[in-house]
Amino acid sequence: MNRKVVWTLGVLVLAAALLALPGPAKAEMYVEGYLGGVTAGGLDSSTNIHTANFNNISLRANLPGHPNAAVIGGLKIGYWFVPTGFGGYSYPDWMKYLGVYTDFSYHRLDVRQTQFTLHARQNNNQFANIQSDFESEGTVATWAFMLAARYGFFQDSEVPFGRLQPYIAVGPAVMFSTQRPKVGLSQTPFGISSGSESSADIALAVDAGIRYMCLKNVSIDLSFKYRYANPTYSFRGHLSNPVLLDIPTSFKYEPVYNLFSGQLGVAYHF
Repeated sequence: MNRKVVWTLGVLVLAAALLALPGPAKAEMYVEGYLGGVTAGGLDSSTNIHTANFNNISLRANLPGHPNAAVIGGLKIGYWFVPTGFGGYSYPDWMKYLGVYTDFSYHRLDVRQTQFTLHARQNNNQFANIQSDFESEGTVATWAFMLAARYGFFQDSEVPFGRLQPYIAVGPAVMFSTQRPKVGLSQTPFGISSGSESSADIALAVDAGIRYMCLKNVSIDLSFKYRYANPTYSFRGHLSNPVLLDIPTSFKYEPVYNLFSGQLGVAYHF
């Protein structure tokens, strides 16, 4: 079985076991919806292009991708381990500072057109540098499983823990992403076209936020999210021009995702 698939299934099994722990289902559960904006650092990526049955020519490049900002939306479901457990189970008092949640988010990740240099090789000998341009359309869906810690300020009788609750969280995630690239060879009639491909990868997720309890059961959450992943997309396409040639081509696109987002959410607490 593919190693990436094994890791993905392992994270899902671990997350299911975590959410199935006895007791906490009604400790202090909440459901939150959020919207915000997402951007990414420069996509340090590489690609290797192989032109099948065409004099053993290969094209290699490092792609300086510049992603567009986008809107991110998502849903959180979580709970804090307050000492009023389910079915008579009571947590130690110190566990009220800890919690877990699962977070599903979705957004586009389009790479605007940028120029780069393709290094053409034949039989492993470089013979030309070709100025080219690259752009891509993509999407990212992330399912994260977070361990969180919080602290409370401004306690009162309605919210004993504190109305103002800054928190931090970290955890693994499964990132499902797609890309559909276009490569044009500048000053030539040639271009490389392909369909959309997807990748499922283990990612790192880190959150920091501050929650304000407007009411006993309603809160507003301002949070910032960071995600890291290194997907691999394998494409089969065509190196072609409008008149004559249509050469089967295969290539890989391997960007490094450093994704940053800020979001505002509203939660209901059970």
